[in-house]
Amino acid sequence: MEHLAATAVIDALGVVTAWSEGAQKLTGHRAEEIVGRPAARLLAEETAPGNVEAQTTVVALRHRDGHRMELALTACPMLGPAGRPGGYVVTAALPGPGLAERAFQQASMSMSVFDIRQRYLRVNEQACQVLGVPEEALLGRHYPDTMQDTEHTRGFLSRLRRVAETGEPVRFETFTGAPALDREQAWNIEMWPLRDASGELSGVALAAFDSSEQYWARRRLALLNEAATGIGTTLDVVRTAGELVDILVPQYADFVSVDLLDWVLGTDDQPPSVPHGDLVLRRVAHGSATEGTPEAAVRLGEPDPCPESCPPARALREGRVVFSQGGDPEFTRWVDERNARSPEGRPHRKGVHSMLAVPLRARGITLGVAVAVRMAHPADYGGDDVAFAEELASRAAVCIDNARRFARERSTALALQHSLLPSGLPGQAAVDVAHRYLPCGSLAGIGGDWFDVIPLSGSRVALVVGDVVGHGIQSSATMGRLRTAVRTLADVDLPPDELLTHLDDLVTHLAADGDGGEVAEFGATCLYAVYDPVSRRLSLAAAGHPAPAVVLPGADAELVPLRAGPPLGVGGLPFEATELELPEGSLVALYTDGLVDGRDLDVDRATGKLLRALNTPTGSPDALCDTLLKALLDGQPGDDVALLLARTRALGADRVATWDVPPDPAQVATTRQAVIDRLAAWGLEEIAFVTELVVSELVTNAIRYGEPPIQLRLIRDRALICEVSDGSSTSPHLRRAHAFDEGGRGLLLVAQLTQRWGSRQTDGGKTIWAEQPLPEE
Repeated sequence: MEHLAATAVIDALGVVTAWSEGAQKLTGHRAEEIVGRPAARLLAEETAPGNVEAQTTVVALRHRDGHRMELALTACPMLGPAGRPGGYVVTAALPGPGLAERAFQQASMSMSVFDIRQRYLRVNEQACQVLGVPEEALLGRHYPDTMQDTEHTRGFLSRLRRVAETGEPVRFETFTGAPALDREQAWNIEMWPLRDASGELSGVALAAFDSSEQYWARRRLALLNEAATGIGTTLDVVRTAGELVDILVPQYADFVSVDLLDWVLGTDDQPPSVPHGDLVLRRVAHGSATEGTPEAAVRLGEPDPCPESCPPARALREGRVVFSQGGDPEFTRWVDERNARSPEGRPHRKGVHSMLAVPLRARGITLGVAVAVRMAHPADYGGDDVAFAEELASRAAVCIDNARRFARERSTALALQHSLLPSGLPGQAAVDVAHRYLPCGSLAGIGGDWFDVIPLSGSRVALVVGDVVGHGIQSSATMGRLRTAVRTLADVDLPPDELLTHLDDLVTHLAADGDGGEVAEFGATCLYAVYDPVSRRLSLAAAGHPAPAVVLPGADAELVPLRAGPPLGVGGLPFEATELELPEGSLVALYTDGLVDGRDLDVDRATGKLLRALNTPTGSPDALCDTLLKALLDGQPGDDVALLLARTRALGADRVATWDVPPDPAQVATTRQAVIDRLAAWGLEEIAFVTELVVSELVTNAIRYGEPPIQLRLIRDRALICEVSDGSSTSPHLRRAHAFDEGGRGLLLVAQLTQRWGSRQTDGGKTIWAEQPLPEE
């Protein structure tokens, strides 16, 4: 084995006369310990004498530390002057054929042989290249003395010892740097014991296969799998961009930034094309393997100018991955530009050697660009990274675009919802009201919850809450149609149960015409209540809606015992009205199921919390609204919430006057005088003349065309209300009287003299009413 130079010279008497440095490294014996002594002392066992002329023999020798080692010895005789042998030149090598030796040396994997004390015996050419030193610098040296003391070195040494102690092979995978390679590599390493002819353990061999490509391929695949579940967990553009950063740092990059075009963060539906020249993007996310993100030249939310020639601008404009690394002029310009804008003078370029700029495109639309930078990672980005970056960016871009679309639709639905809900409640004196509307905070989007307060004739007021089950713009639009229908039906002054019956018919017709798909598919609920401050009675009916709660003065809150009918659009079942008398100062709470159908509590427990919260002493319904929401909701609700609170008022006897009118035309004058006297008592002489005319026309019509009993009622509220009731259910109609008609001018006169007028059906007939504004005080 020429390259080892393990050579010794033995004279004819078997005494060692010369000992090479290679022999010393191979056996551990120094020259001064061997030269001049019999060579037989090196033998591990007695060997029978034989002809050693120019033949190779495997001989067991004893290493200086005592372990047995088998070597192939080749003896070449040295001839003296008479041609007789004067000694031998002996060279040593590990036993084995020459072909196996060449296979060991020329193997593409790193191979080494150690003795049982973890000293190098053999190293092949590939191992020398990886370690960066020749074989002669390693032979005979203890493994820890040739490597830095690292966790990897200690783990490697412990496995060598385990094989030497147990005689069992070891196979493992590691990721570490190599002294001669300026990057970290993945290695598949196998160690196995070496035994001599007698079976005694004499060394440990190892082979290390560079599996870096397979390792990085697995890592990239794992990151893609992680991205499938880790990106897009929320429909929020900024959070989705942050999830992309979290996937890449620190496993794939030391620093990653995501910049988006400004229109992506707005509500524009039609994206503009990527402009030529310099670009200005918006930084939405970045992350670093170093605490504090020192590499960031732009703060979150700030604009990020990109010169036309820089890699991110090129990636955006060309729609492809652009990677660049140290030495490229464009890379140097980009880093210098970053450094010029780096806050607090923090150098961005320090240690930066490679970067990737990846366009974020989804559905043919360019959204922005992601930039990955390597500093501590020793390997530059290469061709394999391009396909990975494109695949990952494609997945992330789709999630960002989904979030963008959701934000736009949510914004549109919320704007539509607010436009359809009452912006300000109308003036009325029957109840003191407060309301809240909270949009859904889940991914489902805005729902169809709504409420309304509708002034009715006779100082009465209608309180309404409803819910179109479902989410999105369609749900909001359907809610608007139902609210309009309820207002239209309320203007006819229908009782609650009849109003819901008509509303149910409307929904059924819409579904049959294919124009009410949202309601037909998901359903809708509604609660309609009418409060009369004169009688202090509340009449209400529900279509599949939760019962309201009532708090009477000095009592605890309780649910109204209401028999709710089916949801709207089901049809076939009647709606039943419930009536109850409420003392002045009673509180009525109407709400949608989003308030009590929480994610953590069942409906019964949530309703119990609602009733307990309603018992909280507060100064106003408005303050109580906040108390209820705080008690029942933890953060953003999982479904839309509509809440309407009403504290009742009452109109006392001093503000209401009632007269029974006999069906005799002669009684009209008597009734007019009684009205004039009452107006004088109220201090309303200023409007007495108009009121006298209105009362005269309405009472005359009731006597002439109606049926007994006839009753006149004056209500002094925010306006002066004149009501005439009779037993006939025939409603009058306003018409224009011709020149020679004897009648038909009464209602026209009433309409001209009053602010508004109308009629409503009652259980015993009908009521004609008219309102006049009170004189300004």
